[in-house]
Amino acid sequence: MTSADLPADAFGRIEGNVHATVTGLTRVELITTPITSTLLHGATDLEHTATGVLPHRLPAWARKQFPDDYLRMVEAQPTGVRLAFRTAATVIELDALPTRTVYRGAPEPAPGLYELLVDGQPSGHGHVPGGTRHLVDMATQSTVTEPGSVGTVRFAGLSAAPKDVEIWLPHTEITELVALRSDAAVEQAADRGRLVWLHHGSSISHGANADRPTASWPAVAAARGGVELINLSLRGNSLLDPFVARTIRDIPADRISLKIGINLTNTDVLRLRAFTPAVHGFLDTIRDGHPSTPLLVVSPVLCPIHEDTPGPGALEFDGTRVRFRATGDPAERAAGKLTLNVIRDELARIVKQRAAEDSNLHYLDGRTLYGEQDYAELPLPDELHPDTATHRRIGTRFADIAFGANGPLAAN
Repeated sequence: MTSADLPADAFGRIEGNVHATVTGLTRVELITTPITSTLLHGATDLEHTATGVLPHRLPAWARKQFPDDYLRMVEAQPTGVRLAFRTAATVIELDALPTRTVYRGAPEPAPGLYELLVDGQPSGHGHVPGGTRHLVDMATQSTVTEPGSVGTVRFAGLSAAPKDVEIWLPHTEITELVALRSDAAVEQAADRGRLVWLHHGSSISHGANADRPTASWPAVAAARGGVELINLSLRGNSLLDPFVARTIRDIPADRISLKIGINLTNTDVLRLRAFTPAVHGFLDTIRDGHPSTPLLVVSPVLCPIHEDTPGPGALEFDGTRVRFRATGDPAERAAGKLTLNVIRDELARIVKQRAAEDSNLHYLDGRTLYGEQDYAELPLPDELHPDTATHRRIGTRFADIAFGANGPLAAN
């Protein structure tokens, strides 16, 4: 149920932090809890806006260095970000202003889901109606914004016992948080003593084409591996940017992984000559803040269109299906253009070279997570992004390989 589904007098006047709502024929007093950084996990910054608060995954100083509005939009999409608290509430309401991304020429996506987990178990989901529409032209990356209104997602019928609650925010739409209400007090979640895993990658790691926030492969891997996730993946923007490396450097983390390659190919922004020192520089910066943290470099999962064909990539829509294709010429590899196989070979070489003096640096071929046999069974719907079932497979394999016994990111 949303605010639009309630009677006209459902929301009474607010006195202090008490909010009145109607559940059936019962009038329930709800407590409003300020949304602060202590309740938000997976975000690095919280911006106060005219509407409420906006979680960010990159800090304010880094956002000043953004080259375009597309990256600004992607960074504010809160993949992996969740409200986490302890409460005995049976009713929880969250007011939010979503900003949904619509790509010109492609079907409009379904509203993003807010997922409720109680004591780690899925316990409900919903979406916020209305909201702002962000229209993106993929060819030019220009954007137009159509303003919208605040809505409410409501979870009711919960156990009155004290419990740990998480509300995972939609991973592919910007979410301004306006108000959190409940019929019992909210407390900061206790530290569960889990390792903090920080991951950076592309749209695949961001969760593109996963049907809900906890279905992205990093979320699947974190749940299976029993770690706390910070997902710094940036759709279309895993490009070895220095401000990303400095952000990773400065965030406390027990384990780090970097999935490098697909965006460097499909944006065609570097040649091999620039790629190699850029990778070294990225790793050097991270090591300035995490000199001995276990760090796993992951090369691209299989993507047939770019295995041996350079970018740039192009987006097509034939009226029924959105798909990507590579527009480069395989012969251009001789001039240093990057393909996924070129990148895998170079990443393996770089990590092997550095690991001679850095025993906590490791390499994983992404095709171990998703390879040719997987593509035959679970093809990429748009030739680039995995679907929900494939995210589950990638996340499960990553957790078993990386966090399992003797894995490169395992607890010691």
